[in-house]
Amino acid sequence: MPEATTTSRPKDPGLTALRRFAISITAFNIVGYLYLGFEQAYLTPVAAVLTAYATSLLLETVDAWARHRPARYRGSPVNLVNFLLPAHIAGLACSMLLYGNDRLLPTVFAVTVAIASKYALRVRVDGVPRHLFNPSNLGISVTLLCFSSWMAIAPPYQFTEYGGAPVDIILPAAILVSGTMLNGKLTRRLPLIAGWLGGFVVQAVLRGLLFGDSTASALLTMVGVAFILFTNYMITDPVTTPRTPSAQMVFGAATALVYGALVVAHITFGLFYALTLVCAGRTVLTWAGQRRRARRPAPVLPVPDEEPTPETAAARVAEPAL
Repeated sequence: MPEATTTSRPKDPGLTALRRFAISITAFNIVGYLYLGFEQAYLTPVAAVLTAYATSLLLETVDAWARHRPARYRGSPVNLVNFLLPAHIAGLACSMLLYGNDRLLPTVFAVTVAIASKYALRVRVDGVPRHLFNPSNLGISVTLLCFSSWMAIAPPYQFTEYGGAPVDIILPAAILVSGTMLNGKLTRRLPLIAGWLGGFVVQAVLRGLLFGDSTASALLTMVGVAFILFTNYMITDPVTTPRTPSAQMVFGAATALVYGALVVAHITFGLFYALTLVCAGRTVLTWAGQRRRARRPAPVLPVPDEEPTPETAAARVAEPAL
């Protein structure tokens, strides 16, 4: 799910997007448990969010001490709230998208992996450590791999289970409109969404032509609430996706094509695994690029001329022109 640098100024679009998304995912969870039909235990989001808070504060404290810098949550209550926003989103995202019946520990594990990855899996880009794995997506993917017999993705019908016909249309439309506005005005990730949607259509058509899959069934996935949430709020994380429009389109299309390959290989939970694999590939390429840049010899700068003295000035005048 989206993140942003928590030390930004209040007018920073990234921080504004982060705050709005934290509010929207909180409201969505409340409505989901009270009305829409979320099937996780009521304690699940509470345990997930508290775990996210505790893990973030602990790892930030240790990292700040090791790097001899002030912790990002210090200074004011606003700094603390801003710092905890990504943790809040990660906790709610993992608890909302994973289903473990009455088991809390796998969800706690997913949140811990999500938060820890931001400190453990970093690449130095121009000397600045950056994490390129989407934290929530990575936590979900690792949990599904480690606890495949215990955990699954929350059933898609839970988002509209008790809403009836009007909610089945209004809710996806509202998420689509709000997410598009958020990504268009604040995160600037519309090219990524275009690449993702275009690539998804291409992989659906290719699966139909090459492997006999139902193209219509593959495309119907795109109208579900789970797909819309993934498109507008998971894959578009501004911190862990490229900045330039062309690179964004490649990132989105690559995720869609990897998803199609996973479906052909009969691997479930392909949306989450595809994004994790593309983030892993981007991390390796970024690391390799930084290594190549570091090995390049430093440019030799010209030595500035000395202040001319009367003797050197006279000698230069006497030199023949070449």
